[in-house]
Amino acid sequence: MLDRWTRTLRRAGATADPVPYGENLLARWGEPHRRYHTTDHLLAVLDRVDELAGHATNPDTVRLAAWFHDAVYRPDRSENEERSAHLAERALPEAGVGDAVTAEVARLVRVTAVHDPADDDADGQVLCDADLAVLAGSPGAYAAYAAAVREEYGFVPDADFRSGRAEVLRQLLGLPRLFRTPYGVEHWERAARHNVGTELELLTAG
Repeated sequence: MLDRWTRTLRRAGATADPVPYGENLLARWGEPHRRYHTTDHLLAVLDRVDELAGHATNPDTVRLAAWFHDAVYRPDRSENEERSAHLAERALPEAGVGDAVTAEVARLVRVTAVHDPADDDADGQVLCDADLAVLAGSPGAYAAYAAAVREEYGFVPDADFRSGRAEVLRQLLGLPRLFRTPYGVEHWERAARHNVGTELELLTAG
């Protein structure tokens, strides 16, 4: 993964050695309190960005945003995306990346807070679809994802978690579309809605 980061950062115009920045990011993604938002999630999002790259305007900018989108993550806080965007705004200029790319990476990270990119935001759509692609996994993979989310919120009592998680799932199901790219709509929408609906049924059944 460090090689992957290095290639992307150099293509983005970095003038500093990319390795220390990549090592810092990987250390953040490997923090022991994480159960879902781990390096496995980062790798999955990067793979999905590659899969959707044909829909992006600037695929490497989206890849950089993927690296930063949950680089700061505490399940007991609500400002993770904002703090992750601030991290990108500090680290990328230090690495020699230009102001325009830095600003776009930070913007994309902030879009993942609500997963509601504009209709003309191709790069935001790619990043959000890549981040939500886990919802369209096989039943077993989805169950593992849901269990990992529960582990991250282990400090929350069961009743409160069920209520809060159910509300999140209802909001997802209430969206006109979970995915915005043509590929995501065609390949992931149906499976994701089935998985989310099944989890909601299990939660509300007690």
